[in-house]
Amino acid sequence: MSPTAPVLRRFLQLDVFADRPQRGNPLAVVLDADDLSDADMQRVARWTNLSETTFLLAPTTQEADYRVRIFTPSGELPFAGHPTLGTARAWLWAGGEPTGEQIIQECAAGLITVRRDGDRLAFAAPPLRRSGPLEEADVIGLASALGVPRSSVLAHAWADNGPGWRVLELESAQQVLSLAPDLAGMADAKLGVVGRHDPAGTDPADTHAAGTDPARADPLYEVRAFTLGGIEDPVTGSLNAGIAQWLVGREPMPARWTAAQGTVLEREGRIDVQVEADGPIWIGGATVLTVEGSILV
Repeated sequence: MSPTAPVLRRFLQLDVFADRPQRGNPLAVVLDADDLSDADMQRVARWTNLSETTFLLAPTTQEADYRVRIFTPSGELPFAGHPTLGTARAWLWAGGEPTGEQIIQECAAGLITVRRDGDRLAFAAPPLRRSGPLEEADVIGLASALGVPRSSVLAHAWADNGPGWRVLELESAQQVLSLAPDLAGMADAKLGVVGRHDPAGTDPADTHAAGTDPARADPLYEVRAFTLGGIEDPVTGSLNAGIAQWLVGREPMPARWTAAQGTVLEREGRIDVQVEADGPIWIGGATVLTVEGSILV
């Protein structure tokens, strides 16, 4: 039996969590992907060689506006943040119209709500699948891989909403930016590192008040992400969602703040975090369409 002939499909590439091209985290999106097999999707994701490639499909439930499958070059993810925002933007660009006030995305992790905030999008952080402190042996090993003493780790936790994130909080944003980690030593971990920009003892609500324009707000936190294989991810929505849930669960936080990520990779990632009282935590940012065309699959 001969293989099915490839078909030209609409294809987009977007930059997520940045308002200028080539400054955020790139995402490839294949539209009209309902007839593609798992093997087809995985092959395309390996070919694009981006951290994630997504595929738009018809939803399987009436509650959802569309369904997305998210692939890395090595496998499928149940949920990821920058693919959620980028895919929602691609769906809107292709003429998608939500049936309700907000966009409902179906993915392997369930239904994710996406809302429009002016020209930006934000997703409601999904529940953590795993939380709580890390084992001390893990903390010691991860600190060693980062090249910092154990005493520099102020706090640590699981912040796993699908990808499997572990998080270490260091003494300052500058320490996060100065890291020169042994990436090979973290090949089997997905690790987020976070540090505050504000001086110790400063109330973050004083400088990061609700209503601040996230495009102009100074970042409260600096974030770096190291993924499977020891690769540094430019800007990571799922990690920032998990970090926000962890921070809000342990101490009073402002209703809105900005996190920076990708600085050492010469990116300008900005993640807008909004906390609703007795409601969801929203993770948002800008998206920029950078490539428009067709792909033969």
